Amino acid sequence: MSKKVVILGGGTGTSTLVRGLKEFPVDISVVVSVCDDGKSTGKLREEFDIPAVGDLRRVIASLSETEPLFEKLLEYRFNTTSDLNGHTVGNLLLAALCNITGNMSDGIESLSKVLNLKGKVLPLTEDNVILMGKMSDGSIVEGEHNITASDKSIKDIYYKETPKITPEVIKNIKEADMIILSMGSLYTSITCNLISEDVIKAIDESRGKILYVCNMFTQPGETDNFTVSGHIKVLNDHLGNRKVDTVIINDGKIPKEFIEKYHREEEKDPVKIDKDEINKLNVNVIKDNFVVVKSNSLKHNTIKLSLKIFEELIK
Repeated sequence: MSKKVVILGGGTGTSTLVRGLKEFPVDISVVVSVCDDGKSTGKLREEFDIPAVGDLRRVIASLSETEPLFEKLLEYRFNTTSDLNGHTVGNLLLAALCNITGNMSDGIESLSKVLNLKGKVLPLTEDNVILMGKMSDGSIVEGEHNITASDKSIKDIYYKETPKITPEVIKNIKEADMIILSMGSLYTSITCNLISEDVIKAIDESRGKILYVCNMFTQPGETDNFTVSGHIKVLNDHLGNRKVDTVIINDGKIPKEFIEKYHREEEKDPVKIDKDEINKLNVNVIKDNFVVVKSNSLKHNTIKLSLKIFEELIK
C-alpha cells in the first residue's frame, strides 16, 4: 500500500512540487488555501460568493494525467475587451462546477475524474474566507491581495471570521505518513493553512513526519531578509505541539544573472542558509542542488526534489 502524503500550500510553489511528486508511488492529497482575492479569482469570489479558485486550478492542472492540451486549456487566460478579460478557463469551470454540484469539494471531484488526477485536491474550507494581516507598524490590512501589495512587512495573519475546515482535510491529515509544508508564499500560501485550531489539532494527532521545502528566494513584504531558520520559526510558531521535523534546502549555486535579475525586477534575494540557527531548531536537514532554469526563471528541479521527499518518506 502506498504511503499517504498531505501537502499544505497554494500558488505556484505547490503546483511545481506536485508536478514531480505525482511521478512517485505515493497517495497525494493537496490541501489548498482559498483566500486569494486578486485578478480573475477575486472577481469570481465577489460575483458567486465561492472560495478562491485560482490556486485550486493550478494544482489540478499539475496533477492531471491527461493530454498536455487539457492543462493548456485550464490555464488559458482570455485577453479581450469583454467581461471575460483576465479570466482563465479553469477558474470559470470550477466556478460553474461549484454552482452545479453545490460546493467546491464536489465540483473539484467531478473535474478530477474528467482530468484523471493523480491525487486529491481539497479546499481548506468551503467558506468565502477573508485573510487579515497584522502589519509591522500595528496596522490591519484586509484581503490577501492587499496584504501582499502592502509596502509594510507582515507580523502575523488571521481570518476575519473563523472558517469551517473541510472534514476531508482533517481526515487526510490525521491519516498522513508525511505532512509537507510546500515552498511558496510563507504567510499567504502556507501559514494560512495553519491558523485553524482544527488543522493544528489534526497535525498534533497525526504521526506523519512534518517536512518543509524552503524557498530559494525571499518575497517582498512577506520574508524580506529571512534566513532558512526564519522561515522555519514562523511555521513552528503557528504549529502546535509538533514542529517541523525535516527541512529541504537548496545549496546549489544560483547564477549571478538571476540573483541580479530577481533583485532588480522583484526585490527578491536568495534565502541565506544560517547553519548555527538551523541546528538550534532540532531539524533534520536535507541539502542538494535543486536549481533549474525554465523559461528564463529559476525553479526547483521537481523530480530531484520529489526523490528526496520520497526517500525521506520510506525511511
